[in-house]
Amino acid sequence: MKSFCRGFLVLAFVALIIQRKTLAFQHVVGGTQGWDESTDFNSWSSAQTFRVGDQLVFKYTTGLHSVVELPSETAYKNCDLGSAVNSMNDGSDVVKLNKVGTRYFGCGTLGHCDQGMKLKITTVAADAPPSTTGSSSFSSSYPSLSSSSPASTSLQSTSSFTSSAAILALAVVVSILNILCYSI
Repeated sequence: MKSFCRGFLVLAFVALIIQRKTLAFQHVVGGTQGWDESTDFNSWSSAQTFRVGDQLVFKYTTGLHSVVELPSETAYKNCDLGSAVNSMNDGSDVVKLNKVGTRYFGCGTLGHCDQGMKLKITTVAADAPPSTTGSSSFSSSYPSLSSSSPASTSLQSTSSFTSSAAILALAVVVSILNILCYSI
């Protein structure tokens, strides 16, 4: 019985580690305001930690805005939309952050990028420590349900809360099994 318990504990610990490493967040660009001219994207992005595996979600009114991914900082600074490497216009566009590095986005609607509707983000490794920018390093990586900043959105908070709850529940089960197995 003890060998069965030990084997089960090993499997539970492996599941706990895998669950923690596969956590990814959906960052709704602009928070509750979304992809809109009135949003301060520099402030919003500085309060976030973007990790490999996360996703950006651009939410906007179709026909009023669009999203173009720009190839370089120069294209970003100059709002050179003609050099776009990708263009999206669905109103709820998802961009997967699949590698470390800096990416640049702008609104494809004439004049919007020049008016500041653009975004520069830097993606770090999935296991990188939390950022020290923003109001707190914890809230920038793991948004809380009580945060009042636009960095926290209900979609993001709910997904991180659910994932955190799953990890906590698994950790409790592993702890209980550990106590039961070693008391046999």
